[in-house]
Amino acid sequence: MSARWPRPLVAALDLLNRRGAGIAVRLTRYTGKSAHAVHPKHLSDAPWHHWYVEHLKPGDLVLDLGCSNGAHALAAARCVRQVVGVDYDRVALSVAADSARRAARGNLCLFAVDLTGRLPFRDSSFDAVLFLDVIEHLEPRRHVLGEIARVLRPDGRLLVSAPNRETSWRRRLREAGLFAYSDPDHKIEYTETEFLAELRAGGFAPDGPVMPVVYDTAWAGVIDVVGGLSLPAYRRLSAWKRQVALQQPAESIGFRVVARRSA
Repeated sequence: MSARWPRPLVAALDLLNRRGAGIAVRLTRYTGKSAHAVHPKHLSDAPWHHWYVEHLKPGDLVLDLGCSNGAHALAAARCVRQVVGVDYDRVALSVAADSARRAARGNLCLFAVDLTGRLPFRDSSFDAVLFLDVIEHLEPRRHVLGEIARVLRPDGRLLVSAPNRETSWRRRLREAGLFAYSDPDHKIEYTETEFLAELRAGGFAPDGPVMPVVYDTAWAGVIDVVGGLSLPAYRRLSAWKRQVALQQPAESIGFRVVARRSA
């Protein structure tokens, strides 16, 4: 890491980052970009945001575990036979249902489910499971991974992502004595080694390399607010964050993995 930044600067940027996403979510609705309050990343159609699509097949039955407002489930539904989206948050599910109606996606089914219990699906039901930025919110995680392994077909794919706690920005936050997780609801954040170990302990092996997301910049909150005001500007800034992450994977905000059930 380069020279230490003054603590007041780090604290100010941290406050902006933590509030910027919420401001951006409200702005997308108030400025007419969306019928619902959603983050601009769900409106930007950046190909790397929907990275999992290239790992899906037209005949797949897909489970989106922790689908929230349905952005990923809807993207998947455009290219597979059927998607089942589940989440414990009924308000988010109502947004997902409204979005599905607006998009005329009759192949998306939504259910309210406690993700930490036994999933209400038969063994070997699904060809693929989306588990995107959800694992870090849950306990017990290995039980949930075991349930995913149970409902996946033997040759099924787990498409999973999780946050990186070892970027330069996360270390600056810790150095300044500040809370360093990217979300206060996170139960855990990972190094790459820890994330792969968690997957293996839950019955999965990576099927290919760990993939980066976007750069964990100290100016993320500003970029989010810009996105609430201007999607074209947000797309350009997001493309820059993506390019930096590809050049410096250790600075990515998180990890993306295609995994399969262990033998």
